[in-house]
Amino acid sequence: METVTLTIIKQPELYLEADCISPDVFAETTGEIADLPVYVGREQHRLGDFFEISGRAGTTPAGTKIIVKGDLSRVKYIGMKMTAGEVVIDGNADMYVGAWMQGGKITVNGDVDAFAGTGMKGGELRINGNAGNYLGSAYRGDWRGMTGGRIVVTGDAGSDLGTFMNGGEIVVGGNVDVHVATHAEGGTIIIKGDAKSRLGGQMVEGEIYVFGDIDVMMPGFAYRKDVDLEVDGAKGRFALYEGDLGERHRKRKGQMIYGKLYQLVRP
Repeated sequence: METVTLTIIKQPELYLEADCISPDVFAETTGEIADLPVYVGREQHRLGDFFEISGRAGTTPAGTKIIVKGDLSRVKYIGMKMTAGEVVIDGNADMYVGAWMQGGKITVNGDVDAFAGTGMKGGELRINGNAGNYLGSAYRGDWRGMTGGRIVVTGDAGSDLGTFMNGGEIVVGGNVDVHVATHAEGGTIIIKGDAKSRLGGQMVEGEIYVFGDIDVMMPGFAYRKDVDLEVDGAKGRFALYEGDLGERHRKRKGQMIYGKLYQLVRP
């Protein structure tokens, strides 16, 4: 696998839109990578105006690895719509990391801002830090959220996690804010820490697992029974709740399908 290393040398005055930082774009570029267009507001610039660039891309996205170094907290859209290959971000990054991602792997050794993995269809996004709001959710005004792939956050995540989620898996090692899996119609969310409130609001299908405390349980979820499960490699007894009972639900083989919320039962 060929490797391209980008080191930020100039911070944008506003925010830098750099959706060209993707194995797909780099592999298909016939000219210099430094000449790829990026934007600050409505002004077009060169990628090389902001980054020192070394190495070379592979002939295919799958054969291309990108390492991005430095404070990227004002750089948006890294890895957007990528289908293969690998991106490693050594630092904090701004919004839309891995947005609409279809394949490959992104590793962030730092924090990310909002909408990471929004509309994600495949691949793996690993965040070795904290994630902002709308992780793995739909874009604002859209109903098509995450449908595939896997997101892992070692730290905490913000609000509106997995909104309109239809598939895939999100694992959060820490705590989450309000609104989890709102309008979800599929997928799996695992929360290793605590959750605040409004989990599964208007949820139709899918699964939520919470290892810690839930501040406020949604009134639309009804307790069913305790079950013994193995979740993300950890075994335990979980209380099973079904809901959101206020929503219309499909039937499968004559049985009503509900969203499922599991909370670890402590001794």
